[in-house]
Amino acid sequence: MAEQTPRRQLPQLDLSGVDGTPAERTAFLRELRVVARTVGFFYLTGHGIDQRLIDEVLSVSRGFFALPEADKLAIEMVNSPHFRGYNRTGQEYTRGERDWREQVDIGPELEALPFGPGQPAWTRLQGPNQWPPALPDLRATLLRWQAEINAVAIRLLRAFAVALEQDEDIFEPIYRARPNHLIKIIRYPGRDATGSEQGVGAHKDSGFLTLLLQETQKGLQVETDSGAWIDAEPRAGTLIVNIGEILELASDGYLRATVHRVVTPPAGADRLSVAFFLGASFDTEVPLLDLPPALKAQSQGLTRDPLNPLFRNVGQNALKSRLRSHPDVAQRHHSDLLAAQRLEQAVPIA
Repeated sequence: MAEQTPRRQLPQLDLSGVDGTPAERTAFLRELRVVARTVGFFYLTGHGIDQRLIDEVLSVSRGFFALPEADKLAIEMVNSPHFRGYNRTGQEYTRGERDWREQVDIGPELEALPFGPGQPAWTRLQGPNQWPPALPDLRATLLRWQAEINAVAIRLLRAFAVALEQDEDIFEPIYRARPNHLIKIIRYPGRDATGSEQGVGAHKDSGFLTLLLQETQKGLQVETDSGAWIDAEPRAGTLIVNIGEILELASDGYLRATVHRVVTPPAGADRLSVAFFLGASFDTEVPLLDLPPALKAQSQGLTRDPLNPLFRNVGQNALKSRLRSHPDVAQRHHSDLLAAQRLEQAVPIA
């Protein structure tokens, strides 16, 4: 569906519609399908998460970034072969350029898998989180948030399946056993501290869906088909949702993962956000859905980006992304993978 006028803001959807009357549910699913194809980003209301928990998550995240540097570095990511923990500003990269943000990466609480000859390389990604001894409340609060936001994401993923005229549990076999979800708590310093406009460079997300909690400072921007950028300004009580590459792969391009970026806040300001990325189990393959002819005819096909090949194996896709974005962790713990260039030698599907 072509836009008649340039879009200036993201649409807003109310998730409570999925549990409303038959007419409300039908209207919500129709709108979800249209928005997902034409924009790929939207504000979500009706998610049901208590505002008190939202406030606690933002407060404890602020508390972490206010810690002395030594306390933050106690859980530095470079000490984790599983890419968990704290990154100083400028330690993550997008398309080879530094992202000017500090952050903590937190995944599901799962045991490390043994890895060695004959084991898939992605086994290295699974393992424990790092938690700061100086701020014990961070663990309890963010694990509560992980449970709440994961439930919202699954509810929304089921709605996407129905909107694509599939069984609502069609994706369950590839996320149920050992889900690959990730939380990032992120702080973007102001331009006076970084000298760069790149908070995060332009990119797509690799999972099913991303659900983003923003504080008050804007900075997230979404690219339109015309190449213009829409500001995704914070709105109280909402989450920002965007499509990831797994849904693009599964729908054979009917749904499109959308390019987005974060620009550095102005001098004297900073920006806080908490991102949740819903993914599938590392040991699964992304299925190709059998869409009805009417939907299949509207598909634009998969994105083909030689700088970001897509793989149907979930673990291979995730490892590709981590090795590129965190070269210090890759060099310390996975130099054999870099030397062998196994990911580059694999045959991508797009």
